[in-house]
Amino acid sequence: MKTRDLGGVVVAAALPYREDDRAPAGLAVDYDAYAEHCRWLVENGCRGVGPNGSLGEYSSLTDEERRRVARTAIEAVGDDGIVVVGVHGPGAHQARYWAEAAAEDGADGVLCLPPTLYRANRGEVLAHFEAVASVGLPVMVYNNPFDTKVDLTPDLLAEIARIDNVVAVKEFSGDVRRVLEIRERAPELAVISGADDVVLESLLMGATGWFAGFPNVFPAESARLYELATAGKLDEAKALYEPLVAAFRWDSRTEFVQAIKLGMDLVGRRGGPCRPPRGPLSDVHREQVRADMGRALAALGVA
Repeated sequence: MKTRDLGGVVVAAALPYREDDRAPAGLAVDYDAYAEHCRWLVENGCRGVGPNGSLGEYSSLTDEERRRVARTAIEAVGDDGIVVVGVHGPGAHQARYWAEAAAEDGADGVLCLPPTLYRANRGEVLAHFEAVASVGLPVMVYNNPFDTKVDLTPDLLAEIARIDNVVAVKEFSGDVRRVLEIRERAPELAVISGADDVVLESLLMGATGWFAGFPNVFPAESARLYELATAGKLDEAKALYEPLVAAFRWDSRTEFVQAIKLGMDLVGRRGGPCRPPRGPLSDVHREQVRADMGRALAALGVA
């Protein structure tokens, strides 16, 4: 174990594909392009990457692909950053399996949702995280009440924080009031902003990290935003943040994977298509992403 600190800007790295008729949906994972992307994110100031998150389309991968994606990120980043592997699963035994694989492969920590198949009750949530944490890696629990229908409220997080090896929470409720309440109820738990469009507000309230989506597009600018916010340089942080927020809001929408991949395409990176069940953006959404990206790029002096 290299560190128990999973803060900083850790990017949920988007996954590139290449056309291959033999692969699921005709799209094979492009591991070389993924490795290059992970290195690029770290070289541009981000602290690390998070393979096999929702943005990494983990649920569309075969087990073999999912394991290889994590290994690719770990090898690509090496000692230059941290790798926090998504170990989400329908139940504790699946999530623990992926945590054991992450430990064997050299991950620095894991990111874990509650059980993903149904709305688990309080006892089941605690048992789920206990099983994952028993593997021994630092665990960042993930509060995404929209997708899991399980809300890791501050009082529940206070109980979860007592589990050995649980060190952080990725907070994605969108309610920035929770940052202070979590810090009050579970002061030993690091609060990590999980939604790009409230990251500045969260950091100003005491969040110590950002598990990020749109930094796949703007890594250097996002790292700078994090530095300004954590240094208390509010005016400079606001000046950088405000023109980016329209694009950042896509991180909290249903089409966030497609939108972020289109954003990557628009800056000359490798975004590309998604595997089913995600399809292409509608024409309306595509034009809105282009407009929001245009505002961001103009403010950054790129367009």
